[in-house]
Amino acid sequence: MPKVSKPSGVAELSFLPGLLSQPIEPSGTGGAEGHRIRMRQRLLKAGPDSLADHEMLEMILFIALPRRDTKTIAREVLARFRTFGGVIGAPAAELMKVDGMGEAGAAALKLVQAAALRMMRHEVASAPVLATWDRLMDYLTAAMGQERTEQFRVLFLDNRNKLIADEVQGQGTINHAPAYPREVVRRCLELHASAVILAHNHPSGEPTPSREDVALTAEITRAAAVMGITVHDHIVVGRGKWLSFRAEKLL
Repeated sequence: MPKVSKPSGVAELSFLPGLLSQPIEPSGTGGAEGHRIRMRQRLLKAGPDSLADHEMLEMILFIALPRRDTKTIAREVLARFRTFGGVIGAPAAELMKVDGMGEAGAAALKLVQAAALRMMRHEVASAPVLATWDRLMDYLTAAMGQERTEQFRVLFLDNRNKLIADEVQGQGTINHAPAYPREVVRRCLELHASAVILAHNHPSGEPTPSREDVALTAEITRAAAVMGITVHDHIVVGRGKWLSFRAEKLL
């Protein structure tokens, strides 16, 4: 039988059988985009507990920073602020010091914090506060536990002890937040509040009240009593722990 020669210029195609036997990845599933798709699918199918802290941060950030390597940013911000809560609760100015974060990334993280606090505040407001004490402590710890400076806030309650408003009355330094008894009472009258719960944080992490804390609480209690307003408690929030003036018989 005569030998048939290959046409001139046609390349050897012996690699084709091996290439065609390999699985073909759908378009867009390779590289960084594929990684993001797989994480999103894992979240939706297996739930948020299937994601490590750095993966959850990475997912939040890649919504805000679609063209950045958010895996690197997530790991760096977690290393700097140590915990997921520490990252979410960190000041925006501090977050923006992380390379690649920018305003968009910092805003995305602060939005997550705001959404979580709003949900918790609605839970607290849904029933009399004194009947949902654990929820209130969780909320105050989440709201104040990561703050770098002292914050003095007042929870205003109606005559059924349901939450009317939760307001920051003073923002101060690392060991002091200004608070004025007459301003607390004035705001109570404006909101028609019958009772209050006072709260402030200690950025040091230790919730033991100072002498100044005890004296201020006594002043507010006296001023409120003149107007028939009850001070139910004063909560001091530290890092992962809190102290109740009433439980410690300081009120």
